[in-house]
Amino acid sequence: MSYPFSPAFRAEMAAACAAFPRIVYEGPSLKPAAVVLTLVEADDGSGETAFILTRRAAGLRAHAGQWALPGGRCDAGETLQETALRELHEELGLALPQSEILGVLDDYPSRSGYAIAPVVAWGGVVSDLTPNPGEVASVHCFRLDRIALDEAVEFETIPESDRPLIRLNLGEHHIHAPTAALVYQLRELVAGRITRVSELEQPVFAWR
Repeated sequence: MSYPFSPAFRAEMAAACAAFPRIVYEGPSLKPAAVVLTLVEADDGSGETAFILTRRAAGLRAHAGQWALPGGRCDAGETLQETALRELHEELGLALPQSEILGVLDDYPSRSGYAIAPVVAWGGVVSDLTPNPGEVASVHCFRLDRIALDEAVEFETIPESDRPLIRLNLGEHHIHAPTAALVYQLRELVAGRITRVSELEQPVFAWR
């Protein structure tokens, strides 16, 4: 499959997000957070649509060095969309208007105490990003057609949980939940499927 970075594909994704039957977390108290699945033109000259992932800076107190989507905890009075756009600007220097938000997918309850809402946004030029070195060690651009491959997604079992652990295999990079779960739901939406991901497990090293 091909997913060209074009007005037609933007309209397709906007319609899919608008029709998505989002599930809001309503369990035991978790802190609200938002991350942003930013759809951009791939940086390899292919014209394909890609999304942005980062490696967290080594000096961060929590989850240092791990793969992440730009995002963070919601400030008092902020909407999920406002949090996502603020964090995108703070981490990567990318300022997008509210009009570029396509929708919000399911909340993911994390082991570290957050209900993470993935906000899908369109736009931006990867070459114009200015990562904040205090938060971001590196920025990576992964094409949607690559995560659509069967071998890009793997499920495992671990002795510590009866929930399936998800892993994304993107070249030599291996990405786990919660990031992998949120990207997997986007992958399924792009393919026209509604797939729930809240029960997909995180690796034990991310349980804090």
